[in-house]
Amino acid sequence: MRMPDLLAATLFLGGGIAVGIGGALLLAPQGFQATQGIALGADPALLSETRAGGGGLLAMGLLMLAGAFRPALAHGAGTVAAGVYLGYGLARCIGMALDGWPGDGLAMAAAAELAIGAAVLAALRLRTPAAAAMSRSPA
Repeated sequence: MRMPDLLAATLFLGGGIAVGIGGALLLAPQGFQATQGIALGADPALLSETRAGGGGLLAMGLLMLAGAFRPALAHGAGTVAAGVYLGYGLARCIGMALDGWPGDGLAMAAAAELAIGAAVLAALRLRTPAAAAMSRSPA
């Protein structure tokens, strides 16, 4: 696989996941969190905070997807994707160290987030100079 294709593939994967999870947190926070045994209840402040995080993740996922299809956006989208996924994964690891085991599902989410973040970061680092130049050309 050529390096631009590798970056596009990782952005497509990461973007699709972020859009799905972000959309679920925005539109159905109680149901989505219940899949991990988390009861949000009906507290408007807690629901607002959950929906806000979901909206932010949805927006970043859309940027990742745009970068998968628009070479001019690929580098910036890759930087966002690496930051989002590595940030989520590392934050979950810190949470496990400070708070204890969150359950198998959330631990697997941390592993997946770290893997996706590392894959995007590797794809960014492996880009050829020509591919990097192409992403800076006007679309």
